[in-house]
Amino acid sequence: MQEIAPVAPDAQDVVVAAYRYQSGQPAQALDIHHLPVHDPLKDGFIWIGLKDPSEAILREVGGQLGLPDNAVEELIAPHRRPKLLEFSNCLIVVAVTLGLKDLRPLFGTTQILIAHGLLLTVRRGSNSSYLELRARLESTPALLERGSDFVASELLDLIVDQYQTCLEQTEKAVEAIEQQFLIRGFKENDVRRIYRLRRDLLRVYNAVTPLAELSRRLSRIELAYVDAESRAYFGEVADRIARTSEFINSLRQALAFAFEGGLMIGQMQQTDTTRKLAAWAAILAVPTAVAGIYGMNFKFMPELEWTLGYPLALGLMGSVCGFLYWKFKKAKWL
Repeated sequence: MQEIAPVAPDAQDVVVAAYRYQSGQPAQALDIHHLPVHDPLKDGFIWIGLKDPSEAILREVGGQLGLPDNAVEELIAPHRRPKLLEFSNCLIVVAVTLGLKDLRPLFGTTQILIAHGLLLTVRRGSNSSYLELRARLESTPALLERGSDFVASELLDLIVDQYQTCLEQTEKAVEAIEQQFLIRGFKENDVRRIYRLRRDLLRVYNAVTPLAELSRRLSRIELAYVDAESRAYFGEVADRIARTSEFINSLRQALAFAFEGGLMIGQMQQTDTTRKLAAWAAILAVPTAVAGIYGMNFKFMPELEWTLGYPLALGLMGSVCGFLYWKFKKAKWL
């Protein structure tokens, strides 16, 4: 293990919490600069939560906890998709977190390192806090006694709750779009909005769905750091994520139907306009043709000498135009 450089005093700003939990004893606050020697054989576990930590802090904490160098490197490295990484004495679960701002997704990550008697969480780019979960678990010591792997499953479950909260807000927006479509149809800006929302949902789907497979793996494969009892909880998390993925797909399909409906209405409006233009062109073609014929000014045109030639020409044009208008109106072209 490489030598760790000292950390600046303000490093505590990134420490959300650092406690040792032992059965029958109150939670013991820890200083990340002077962590106790990690003994996985003792009852209880250490839970350290960090938010946007620097590389120096992660190396210091990793060195004090005896984490492998490659595990520390993975904690330092940015991740954009869920991952499950196994090491010699620990495993890391990378989960993508989700937030909303003006109905646009904000992604972050939470890295959960699980080992015997140790839980280390590293949050990046996420505004959601896990303090409520920590308080709930501390109020029920029996839950904490289940170990760090159980708490890790609870963290993933909380992240899924955040998914649901964001998607419920998105669902309301989708319902508003559908209602707007039924009342007044879509304009160009509405179509752009639907496309952007569908694209955002696809990004959310790609970020969320892989976590279901990772949780399923934690529930089915025997791992040294996940007890048999805790595997069932990871299975429940996997089921919830699978349902969340289906929910995202249903929202995307609803937007697809609205998008296609808007396009169909636009095409129908264009077709209706084309029909009207064609009908009026046909009607106006009659007087244009008659006037064109009699406007050629040939010398021998007997109709020009008729007394009733002019009113007959007007009557013919009016009758034919009226008949065409009636036929087009009956066919609902006008």
